[in-house]
Amino acid sequence: MKKLLNASFIYMLAGVASGLFYREFTKLNDFPEGQYTQLGLAHTHLLTLGFIVLLIVLVIEKVFTISRSPKLFAWFFWLYNTGVILTSAMLIWHGILTVLGRESNAMIAGIAGLGHIAITAGMIVFFVALRRAVTGRTPVPAEAAAA
Repeated sequence: MKKLLNASFIYMLAGVASGLFYREFTKLNDFPEGQYTQLGLAHTHLLTLGFIVLLIVLVIEKVFTISRSPKLFAWFFWLYNTGVILTSAMLIWHGILTVLGRESNAMIAGIAGLGHIAITAGMIVFFVALRRAVTGRTPVPAEAAAA
């Protein structure tokens, strides 16, 4: 549970920092206010997919102990976080290029797509672990059974 709490806190900091970066970077480069850039999306992705979703997973972990399937939980955690980081990084990279008036390329879109795939795969693994915890198909660790 501590890992989820720490990751959520880091995403909160990154989300707030990316919002600040978006505002200041666009001002510094005289980017027209109201014109679209993906920098603003990085802010919301980090706060929603990172901070809020992991807080919800923390509550679900507290209620259902989905980490009783440690392999599934580890796969979820690393796939999901890799996806959020890749997706957000590509949003920031693409947004910076837009503000600077430079062309983007297919590589950025491809890597962002891989990030979205990793998020999806992580969520699927999460629901498999959750289903096992809810239906009782997951073995109870010895320390939990003794309590």
